[in-house]
Amino acid sequence: MQNDILLESGTNELEVVTFQVGASSFGINVLKVREIIVPLPITDTPNAHKNVEGVIRLREEVIPVIDLAKVLNLPPSAHPEKDKLIIAELNQLKVAFHVHSVSRIHRISWEQIEKPDELSAGHQAYTIGIIKLADEMSLLLDFEKVVVEISPEASINVESLKILGERERSVKKIIAAEDSAILRQLLKDTLEEAGYHRVQFFENGKDAWNHLESIAEDDQCNPLEEVNCIITDLEMPQMDGHHLTDKIKKNDRLQAIPVIIFSSLITDDLFHKGEKVGASAQVSKPEIVKLVKEIDKHIL
Repeated sequence: MQNDILLESGTNELEVVTFQVGASSFGINVLKVREIIVPLPITDTPNAHKNVEGVIRLREEVIPVIDLAKVLNLPPSAHPEKDKLIIAELNQLKVAFHVHSVSRIHRISWEQIEKPDELSAGHQAYTIGIIKLADEMSLLLDFEKVVVEISPEASINVESLKILGERERSVKKIIAAEDSAILRQLLKDTLEEAGYHRVQFFENGKDAWNHLESIAEDDQCNPLEEVNCIITDLEMPQMDGHHLTDKIKKNDRLQAIPVIIFSSLITDDLFHKGEKVGASAQVSKPEIVKLVKEIDKHIL
């Protein structure tokens, strides 16, 4: 599979590849997928994480293989001849996800994806959204969480901020849209360490937009005094970060507020999509020091 980026920026659409592990259906954003291949010979790695099968060599690259059946506590493949490896790139890492079969690509709207119940158990703990398709429901997995549990250094590291030295507390007001509860807390702790303690978080772009729109419609307030900077993830149920940025930049009263995209999807191929919707800066997770420097640079 070749990943051709066909979607226009800011349309609130995405393409997902659906695949199966056991009897369950899951999805992955096409933007994360580099290719889908038949399994290659796997080399064992000593002292590897229990969910890592080993490594493969693909065109001179050594890539770890993650067994999604083990991650999700599902049975092993009943038909290994149908197994596939989804080669993905996220958080500036390349990984191979071992799945039991791959179905097709669906073009959908983020509005078709619902946030799962926070109390959901089992493999739904790794779910960022429930995809409502015409003939089935699939779970959109939190692949970043899967990777971070195996390789914690791929996550945000508050300690890395020490390179910036002593920081003063800022009274600037920041809005952040991030659907992952774990990352919201990490972002909150990190920004407070960096001196930004007035951060209001929203679980998705739609909730953030509703709040921003109410500010824009209030003639008694100055939006530039109410919000000094906006940070947004890209993958979020209901409204993604590109669509949120596009709406902000097309609103006469909000367009001057800097918008920084902070996502695992900031690759060379996708950088132009953020530029097209008017993002002030784009930072790849988990580069938290770079994020703080961009906030320092752009905050009003």
